Amino acid sequence: MRNVGTFEIGRHPITNATWMHFCEGGGYVRREWWSREGWAWKEDYDITHNSGALTGDPDAPVVHVTWFEADAFARAHGARLPTEFEWEKAAASGQLEGSGQVWEWTRSRFDGYPGFVAHPYREYSEVFFGDGYRVLRGGSCATHERVATPHFRNWDLPERRQIFSGVRIAA
Repeated sequence: MRNVGTFEIGRHPITNATWMHFCEGGGYVRREWWSREGWAWKEDYDITHNSGALTGDPDAPVVHVTWFEADAFARAHGARLPTEFEWEKAAASGQLEGSGQVWEWTRSRFDGYPGFVAHPYREYSEVFFGDGYRVLRGGSCATHERVATPHFRNWDLPERRQIFSGVRIAA
C-alpha cells in the first residue's frame, strides 16, 4: 500500500438526508461549488437534484450520484473526495463503516501505477486508462463478492449516474 500521508475521511457514506441538506442549501444552484466541467454537465442536462435522495430512506447511503455531484458536495462542505489510496488505507485499517453499500467516488483518475495488476483480466481495465474515467471503490449491494473488496478498482465516466455510486468525503 502506498504512503498517503495524514488525512481525515468520513466514517460513513453520505446519506440521503445529508444529501437533501446539500440540495436545500443551494447545492445545484451555487456555482462556486462546481468544477467548470461539472457545471457545464449540470446545465447541459438541466440537473436540479437527485430524485433518489428525495424518495429514499433518509438513513441509507445516497446512490446514483455522478462524480461531478460528489465533487460539488465535498466542496460545499469544505472537503474533497478521498484519493483511491486514502480510501484503501482507511478500508484496510477498518476505519470505514458502511463500505460495500455503494461504490464510492474517489478523486483519482483511472490510470495505472507502479505495481498495479489488471483484475480480473488485462482488457477489463487497461483499455480505459487515460480517457477521463474516475476511480470508484468499495462495491455496492449489486456487486458480486469477488470484486466487492477494498482492493478492487472500479471506474466510470464522471457524468454517469447509472451505477450504484455514492460519496464519502475527506480532508
